[in-house]
Amino acid sequence: MMPQMPDFATEHGGKCKFKDKECIDFSISVNPYQPEWRDEVFRRANELSMNYIYVDDIEKELGDLVGEEITITAGITEAIYLTGILLLRQAEKVLIPEYSYSEYERISRMFDCKIVKCRTESLHKAVEKNTVVFFCNPNNPDGQYFPPNNLKLLIETVEDTESILILDEAFMDFVKDFKSPEGERIIKLRTFTKSYGMPGIRTGYVAGFAREFRRARMPWNSSAGYAFLEKVIEDEFRFLRDSIPKIWDERNKIEKILGVRSDANFFLMEAGKEILTRLKSKKIIVRDCKSFGLENHIRFSVRKPEENAKLIEVLGI
Repeated sequence: MMPQMPDFATEHGGKCKFKDKECIDFSISVNPYQPEWRDEVFRRANELSMNYIYVDDIEKELGDLVGEEITITAGITEAIYLTGILLLRQAEKVLIPEYSYSEYERISRMFDCKIVKCRTESLHKAVEKNTVVFFCNPNNPDGQYFPPNNLKLLIETVEDTESILILDEAFMDFVKDFKSPEGERIIKLRTFTKSYGMPGIRTGYVAGFAREFRRARMPWNSSAGYAFLEKVIEDEFRFLRDSIPKIWDERNKIEKILGVRSDANFFLMEAGKEILTRLKSKKIIVRDCKSFGLENHIRFSVRKPEENAKLIEVLGI
């Protein structure tokens, strides 16, 4: 039986029915570089794998490193589902910006929430008492970053109505001079696995409402996730300081040549069948944006210079 050809516009980043070694995957928005201590993580994980893994003992160390009290989770995905257990069952309404990450709507529907979608600039007008607001910053899929001043009105409205603002900051490390807003009714969801180029590790954390999230999360973590966090703490973000500027340089180059704009490590672009056909002929995989509510659009990430050059050649024709 012949193998299936890959879907060159995937519904989820990194999800492809069949990938050969010649394919270049721009559908997954992660750091194209990986830390030099990557193999040490898996050697350490093998040592730990015969035991149940509890993250409590490194939670404070990691919190000291990031400067906030945190709750370690199995990536942002677990954190999003924990919001369902803790918040969505009691929420009067869930607000989601148009054209944003589809998991917000998915988890809200699982808890039978009343879902309202509106434009980002109008979100504060739709907040009522006991509303849960999901907000991705920088936004996925367009990569737009909203600094604290731009979110001030939304934060004030959330506080006045005793609502909750859930900030998904999964791509914060790719934003130059990123600043996160403060507020007593803000929950921040963060992950290391995108910025370290290791999405399969599934490791992140929640900042805010630590006591509640620790009670609700899974009691055990994975040995690989634990070993990874040990190295992150030891490394003190040196890897990010070395690798992220390379991505910024490539992002600037893509912006100038293709005329697209993003504050993150990925771009949103309108694309018809002709472009998709060219991408397929060159075995370049991109993200289909239908799940974001955007027809005839693709999202592609920033990769290494030689890979970006191939993409630019196809999209720049």
